[in-house]
Amino acid sequence: MPMSRAEIATESGARLMNRLCKHWAHKLEVEQGEEESRVAFEDGSCVMRVEPGKLLVAVEALDEEVLDRLEGVVDAHLERMAGDEELTIVWEN
Repeated sequence: MPMSRAEIATESGARLMNRLCKHWAHKLEVEQGEEESRVAFEDGSCVMRVEPGKLLVAVEALDEEVLDRLEGVVDAHLERMAGDEELTIVWEN
């Protein structure tokens, strides 16, 4: 299964992860922890881990096309949850 990772510089990693998990828990299977959380999509998954000064995000999918779509979904939701904080999200395969 293809996978992408992003290391996002932010002091709000825990807040972003928690907001995303709460948002997605209404529709998706979410395993939420204090430092690491997992979200199961229909055709892939997203694991987020909080570290000092950053949020690590890994997205795994059934194929490259789905991976690209999930990157976009996670990207858009992170930016929306960040509010006024500007995030630089660069996905690496």
